[in-house]
Amino acid sequence: MTIQKIGISRRKMLLGLGAVGVASAGAGLGTTAFFSDEESFTDNTITTGQLDLLVDWQQTYDYGQGREFVSAHPDHDGDGEQSLVIDDEVVRYSDFPDETDENSNGANIPLLDCENIPPLEDANFGIDPVTGQEMETLVQFSDVKPGDSGEITFSLHLCDNPGYIWMQAANVSDDGGASTDPELAVDPDNLGNLGDAIQATLWYDEDCDNVYDEAEPADIMLTLDFSGSMLYNQYGGVVSTDEIQVNGTTYDETTKIDLVELGARQFVDYLQAENADVQVGVAYFDGENNDDVGPRTGILQELTSDLDEVDDALSGLRQKLANVVTGPTNDPDVDEGDPDPFSNAGGIATGTFIGEGIDDAQEELDTNGRAGVEKTNIVLSDGESFNGSGPSEFSSPEDAAESARLDASGVISPSEPSPETNVYTINVNGSASVLQAMAGPAGESGGDPLFFNDIDDPLDIPSVFGNLAAQTIAEKVIMQDTLGNILAELASGDGIPLDGNRATAYDELSDPADAAGRDPFAGDGVMHCVALEWELPTTVGNEVQGDTLGFDLTFYTEQARHNDGSGMEQSPA
Repeated sequence: MTIQKIGISRRKMLLGLGAVGVASAGAGLGTTAFFSDEESFTDNTITTGQLDLLVDWQQTYDYGQGREFVSAHPDHDGDGEQSLVIDDEVVRYSDFPDETDENSNGANIPLLDCENIPPLEDANFGIDPVTGQEMETLVQFSDVKPGDSGEITFSLHLCDNPGYIWMQAANVSDDGGASTDPELAVDPDNLGNLGDAIQATLWYDEDCDNVYDEAEPADIMLTLDFSGSMLYNQYGGVVSTDEIQVNGTTYDETTKIDLVELGARQFVDYLQAENADVQVGVAYFDGENNDDVGPRTGILQELTSDLDEVDDALSGLRQKLANVVTGPTNDPDVDEGDPDPFSNAGGIATGTFIGEGIDDAQEELDTNGRAGVEKTNIVLSDGESFNGSGPSEFSSPEDAAESARLDASGVISPSEPSPETNVYTINVNGSASVLQAMAGPAGESGGDPLFFNDIDDPLDIPSVFGNLAAQTIAEKVIMQDTLGNILAELASGDGIPLDGNRATAYDELSDPADAAGRDPFAGDGVMHCVALEWELPTTVGNEVQGDTLGFDLTFYTEQARHNDGSGMEQSPA
């Protein structure tokens, strides 16, 4: 089968970095991609799978008066702030909190996806905030002074199929430009010094808010679906007949709960490796049998800073789920259930008590959580919430989640008051509308897409846990150096390989591109953000007067299928 290469809206865009007094130079953004070679026959016609990399951005500039909008894509009204019209309504998110805009939350638009991102040729480059003239290029700085700074966050959406992504630079030109007497006094050879003078940071902007986020203490509950559909083939628990290795055990088939165990333990292991100031606990929820008098939910692991204990609690989830679902005492720690996913699971509990599971997790946060520490509840489910046939009082998932997000004044019975909590949800082919309505930040309403993860393919469960872990600690810096050195890395070989799962142990600069720790991007259109921030220090001298710096930026992707991520030493055209 052949691999095809396509250019997605290949367009040159110039970037000018002015020096002290003067300057301009070129840079650009383009995307290229490979089609997947997956083929299917429809009406005797070969249909080729697609691999599309869509890009949007928000850019700001600080001239000493605070951040100002420069350009964005999409930007339906050309005011430099990212915006578009969805269902006849304007959706607008500032790249920094704007007190005059009640809809500003400091993030790129989370509703952008493979269906609504306009092509790059429709990009509006805005107005140069210095000259007041229409900008002809992506970034155009006409007069950069010491102390000026800027930032641009690119949102990447890989559509249709999984793929590996690289960030690249080419045509880097750091030139002395027009010489001046003050410059020649300190730089008689009139060398290009601007790249060495500008300090820059390239990082994964996990929440896409255009600001590098430091680590903060957190108390986190993982609230996991322990219903039969997570394990038993009879209810859709078997994902594939491919082998999977979990905690040293090789199973002949892959189930949803196996993938949850891999992802949740990776989540915990990453926090431990990063010495994160966290407490983590685990709650679970199932349904009820006709003879039960209440929902089968509980705490698998109390909140603790001993992450080894949490890792132990998350080990062997096949057996622990089976104990809850098919064991006579329904105790996850009493090995009396049947963990064979192909066993007859008829007559097991019906319904899934998502709301009760949330309530249990919130009670644990209230009892053992630390005062003044951010609280987070990560809820994963593949089913519909249902009361079952017993007489128990229960919480609806939406009400339980609202009670979790809000303070005591917002609690909805039968939920009990608990600390304001961020509620993240992970939907695995379950009730997407319910889980999306539940998701949102502490103190705010639900339905926030930044807090909702919709998984079509259960194999993506570990990467979702990994990316949530990356949001818990300080955002991962890819490189912090002079802009010149960052550009040199981006221009070398295939460029800098990006990791589709930041919780894996992968170093973008020192590890090979095909290292086991680097994951492809899932190809589900989920937003991943990469940001570049720069500053010309106030201590810079006359040696940069008249200097120019130019470069091209490119995001390059190739299919994950039949490729190992090693790349092709592909340079942008």
